[in-house]
Amino acid sequence: MKLVGIVGSNAEVSYNRMLLNYMSKEFKSLVEIEVLEIADIPLFNQSKDETMSAPIQKLNQKILAADGVIIATPEHNRTIPAALKSVLEWLSFNIHPLEDKPVMIVGASYYDQGSSRAQLDLRQILDAPGVNAMVLPGNEFLLGKVKEAFDDKGNLKDNQTKKFLASTLIKFIQFVTLVNKLDEAEKPKAEPEDLHATGKIATTIEDVDMSAEDWVEQAAEKVGAVEGDTYVKLNRGILTVDQINYFLSSMPMELTYADSNNQFLYYNHVLEADEMFASRTPDQVGNPLANCHPEAALKGVEWVIQELRTGATDCVRVNVPTHGPDKFVVHNYQAIHDNYGNYAGINEYILDFKPIVDWYLNQTGQTLVGDVNAVSSASKKEEADAVSSASVKG
Repeated sequence: MKLVGIVGSNAEVSYNRMLLNYMSKEFKSLVEIEVLEIADIPLFNQSKDETMSAPIQKLNQKILAADGVIIATPEHNRTIPAALKSVLEWLSFNIHPLEDKPVMIVGASYYDQGSSRAQLDLRQILDAPGVNAMVLPGNEFLLGKVKEAFDDKGNLKDNQTKKFLASTLIKFIQFVTLVNKLDEAEKPKAEPEDLHATGKIATTIEDVDMSAEDWVEQAAEKVGAVEGDTYVKLNRGILTVDQINYFLSSMPMELTYADSNNQFLYYNHVLEADEMFASRTPDQVGNPLANCHPEAALKGVEWVIQELRTGATDCVRVNVPTHGPDKFVVHNYQAIHDNYGNYAGINEYILDFKPIVDWYLNQTGQTLVGDVNAVSSASKKEEADAVSSASVKG
């Protein structure tokens, strides 16, 4: 189990930071706790949306990837600090990572009450629409007279306090386990993905070896596929096959189509592999997806497909910074559906949108603020990080 601990103060010296660091060290045999800071989160301003800034997105992604969250809050004027309130505003504005997320509240203060009023205030905020966190009732840890509570190594001095803190954390771990089991039970289930495409669907072209280098030519001959200046009636238009090819090739992005049987059917940019963001070769078309990826990537490929097939999400996005600082490249995996809403495969489209951003900024006179290269809108799942629906074999 992995938890994140949010330091509810932007002060350079914070006993609540000390408390979280102590918990991370003392209870590492029970749970992994990553301590997160809020000092670099900008002040909330509804008129200046900074949701996609690097500091906010980093916090967002860490929370999404965690099994649960611990928030350590001081008490300022009988409530939580302004910095923590500002962070919670960002996390309930255009993004909602705390929704249905198990949260534990702890707090330390100079006085006897140990941030009790701040914790009560924080519970009400976490229960508010737009936040909708799941806070375990009656599970409180209030550390008063905090200046006297720690030794010079950052450890709690009092054994009874240590035991009580351990008991509250164990209750929270049990709560997280229960909540996550309920979440798993509610999620739509999918059978393990057949990445070798051994089955068939209505559009599968049978009796042609999927791994054949000339699959396109063999399959076209098998079904009598039209080409050239033959007209094709589309949903809202009539184009020749040549026109469709011209149209798709002109798209300023790399397009890939893999069907619901996990067979790689099409890509639009016939370029050299090293000129593409996601390298593809003509002989891959027709292959099962398992043949188009290294073995180490198949788990991630399956995760992306199942997110789309089950409807858990309609699109998985991954920022790929390895293309260089002069490019803003995003790999998008978009679910395709037929006219009845049934899953019909994946449209992977890859775009360097920096030229568009540069043009827009030039036209409007606006500028980017912050380290935008570090921003990722990917799913919170690490498995998706290296996924491409048709990468070079190897």
